[in-house]
Amino acid sequence: MSEQHSPAIPIAKPGFREAFYFWLKLGFISFGGPAGQIGIMHTFLVDQKKWISDRKFLHALNYCMLLPGPEAQQLATYIGWLLHGTAGGVVAGALFVLPSVFILLGLSAVYVTFGEIPWVAAMFYGLKPAVVAIVILALIKISKKSLLSLLHVMVAVASFTGIFFFNIPFPYIILGAVLFGWLAMRLYPTLITEKKTAREISENEKGYYLNMDSEVPHTAFRVGRLLKQLGVIGALWVMPFLVLNMSQGAAFWERLVAFFTKAAFVTFGGAYAVLPYVAQVAVEDFNWLTRLEMIDGLALGETTPGPLIMVLAFVGFMAGYNYFGGSLLMGSLGLLTTTYYTFLPCFLFILAGAPIIEKTQSNSSVKAVLGVVTAAVVGVVLNLTVYFAQAVLFPERLSLQALDIFSFAWIIISLVAMYRFKVGMIPWIGISALAGLLHFLFTASA
Repeated sequence: MSEQHSPAIPIAKPGFREAFYFWLKLGFISFGGPAGQIGIMHTFLVDQKKWISDRKFLHALNYCMLLPGPEAQQLATYIGWLLHGTAGGVVAGALFVLPSVFILLGLSAVYVTFGEIPWVAAMFYGLKPAVVAIVILALIKISKKSLLSLLHVMVAVASFTGIFFFNIPFPYIILGAVLFGWLAMRLYPTLITEKKTAREISENEKGYYLNMDSEVPHTAFRVGRLLKQLGVIGALWVMPFLVLNMSQGAAFWERLVAFFTKAAFVTFGGAYAVLPYVAQVAVEDFNWLTRLEMIDGLALGETTPGPLIMVLAFVGFMAGYNYFGGSLLMGSLGLLTTTYYTFLPCFLFILAGAPIIEKTQSNSSVKAVLGVVTAAVVGVVLNLTVYFAQAVLFPERLSLQALDIFSFAWIIISLVAMYRFKVGMIPWIGISALAGLLHFLFTASA
C-alpha cells in the first residue's frame, strides 16, 4: 500500500465559476453550527477538492477564531479571498449567508402567519444527529493533524476544560494560548516546534492548489488598498443608513442599525455568547419581541443552514413586524437590514486583516505559536461538539431517562455510514432529513 502523502500531481487553480457553485452549495448544506460548518469545509476543500492544504486551512482558521463574528463564515471568506481575491472573498462570504437569509425569511413569515411548522422541525430532527456525526468525524481529522506533541494535547485539554467547566470566554482562551505559545517559544522552543523535518512537511503540503509554500500575488499587504477598503466599507455602512433614516420610522431604523452594528463587534465567543445580550436588550429594553418569540427564533436558527448568529436576523424581522403593526414587508426589511449590518464588519476583518496574517506564515516562530493556538482551537471545537451533541441527545434535561433514543441511534448509524461505508455527506444529509420526516409521520400516526 502506498503512503498517504506520496508525491501527487499539483491541483490546478479552480475556476471562478466552479468556486462560485461550491460556495453556493455550501450555503445550503452548512448545518451544525461553527463546528459542523468548519468540518464540512474541511471535508470538501482539504480532503476532496484539495484546493487548500490542511496546514493552510488551519492557519486561516486560527485567525478567524480570534475575530468577533461567525468564524465559519469568515473562514469561507478568507479561503475565497485566497483563491480569487476580493471578488472571491465577497462571493464566498455572501453565499455562505444568503441561502439561510431567504430560508429564515420564509420561515419567519410562516411563523407569524401560521404559528407552527411541524414538518420542517421533523426534517431537521433527523438532520441534527447526522450533523453531530459529521462534527465528530471532522474533530477526529483535525485533532490528528493538529495535536503534534504531548504539549499540544495538554493545551487542547486545558482549552476544553476552561471553556466547558469554567465558562471562560473563548477569546481569553485563544489569547491565553498565544501568550503561552510565545513564552514556550522563548523558554523551551523544542516543546512546540514540530519534530517533522522540513522535507516531511513539504511532502505533506504537496498535491494541493494552495499550501504553506504558495505565493499568491494578490495577498500582499498594501497600505493604499487597506485605506480604500476602509473607505468602501464606511460608505457601504452609511448609504443604507441614510436612506432608512429618511423613511417612515426613522428612530426605529436608527436604533436597529446602531444596535446590530454594535452586536457585530461584540460577538466574541460565538452566537451563544452574544444571544443573552441580544435577548436582554431586544426583549426587555426595546420590546421588539417577547421572550417566547426569542426562544422560537433560536429554534428556527438551529434548523436552518448558515451561522447560528442568523438568529439576530429573526430578531430584526420580529422588530420590524411588531413595530409597524404586523407588516410582513417591514418585517422582511428589518431582517434584511439586520443581516446586512451584522455581517458587513466580517468582510472588513478578513479583507483588511488577512494580508497581514499571510505574511506570518513563513515565520517559524509565528508558526509554532499558531500551532499552540490550533491546539487550543481543538479544545474549543470539542466544546462545541459536546454542546451540540448534548442539545440533540438531551433536548429536555441532562438525564439518562431523557435521552433521545432516535437521535442517539441515528448518530451511530451516521458514523458507520460515513466512516465505514464512505457514504457521501450530501446524500446522507438528504437521507437524514427524510428519516426525520418518516419518524414524525410514524409517531404521529401511532
